[in-house]
Amino acid sequence: MTVITVNSPKGRLSQEQRSRLAETLTDAVLVPEVGQFAPAARVGFQVHFTDREPGMMAIGGRLLADVGPGADAMVIDVTVMDGDWRQEVRAEVIERVLATMADACGMPEPSPAWWVTFRVIDEGSWGSRGGVLSVLSLLESGVFTEEKAAAVRAALGA
Repeated sequence: MTVITVNSPKGRLSQEQRSRLAETLTDAVLVPEVGQFAPAARVGFQVHFTDREPGMMAIGGRLLADVGPGADAMVIDVTVMDGDWRQEVRAEVIERVLATMADACGMPEPSPAWWVTFRVIDEGSWGSRGGVLSVLSLLESGVFTEEKAAAVRAALGA
């Protein structure tokens, strides 16, 4: 289970860009998480887009409304279940998310005013379907590579 939240100034992303990002942001996290491209795993991902008025975001101590129309700031929050999230895997996810955002926005590289946060929810602290979920129960779904499933078990001491 993964939730990706894109916080951006109102009007920054078009409907077409959001449609594209819904898929590409999912895959940017999915591949490092399960170890392969697995379309069946997409059902466990949600992407939320939050528009903020320029008067509700600031960068460098100034509201975007005061900086002007060229001001650009975004925060992309990636929230994942506990698993194999070694530093190199987190770095891969962050780099993939930023590259995906730049591509969708038609930019050669990500803006330095775009920030990605990466949060891991402890095992036993994620709920759905009327109860608590565990990444361990998902390992037999067939979407994780054998190597990734073994790494998740090792990370969780299972």
